[in-house]
Amino acid sequence: MRTLYHLWLSPFCRTVRLVLHEKRVEFEMKGESVWERREGFLAINPAGDVPVLVEADGTAISGSGVICEFLDEIYSEPPLIGRQALPRAEVRRLVDWFDRKFNAEVTKNLVGEKMMKRFLGLGEPDSTVVRAGHANIHCHLDYIAYLIDRRKWLAGDFLSLADLAAAAHLSAVDYIGDVPWKDHEGAKNWYSRVKSRPSFRTLLEDNIPGAPPSKHYRNLDF
Repeated sequence: MRTLYHLWLSPFCRTVRLVLHEKRVEFEMKGESVWERREGFLAINPAGDVPVLVEADGTAISGSGVICEFLDEIYSEPPLIGRQALPRAEVRRLVDWFDRKFNAEVTKNLVGEKMMKRFLGLGEPDSTVVRAGHANIHCHLDYIAYLIDRRKWLAGDFLSLADLAAAAHLSAVDYIGDVPWKDHEGAKNWYSRVKSRPSFRTLLEDNIPGAPPSKHYRNLDF
């Protein structure tokens, strides 16, 4: 069976989890404290990052984008990147938007400051950074609403990796209760559709010891 090395609130690991469940691929998860630089894990991925997917034969594949593209190639149904060049380009553009821009402007500023600093013993959150994350998230939620006003899903007419990547980032921020859903009805309605999918159930069951999720995190109706 495949093994996914992950961190609970890593949006990149969460994206891979969603893809695996959408593809109905069996796997087991192993939490990896990457800051410990464990020798056995570094032998699997010298970069020392998660996610890493280890195949049944021991082959290790690292990096969220690489893993998701790999899974979409070997499991063609449901297609999560698309079958034609332009739709595939749009999916990849939006995945890059959330994995790079949203992550830098929101996820790191909120989840990184409020959760990762705590677990790493790096002191209190930087209030300036947290305020920036709270300010930045509104633009991204507005952009989601803009796309959904014009399309059924973020990248077009089908649920894609773009939706899963965006939802993975938002789910990590939502875990700590920092998504202002009441101010963004369009984004909220889209997220509710993704959140209601069977693939999302295991994410909603996450419960980090000493850091439980926000009260509405598991509520499909918010």
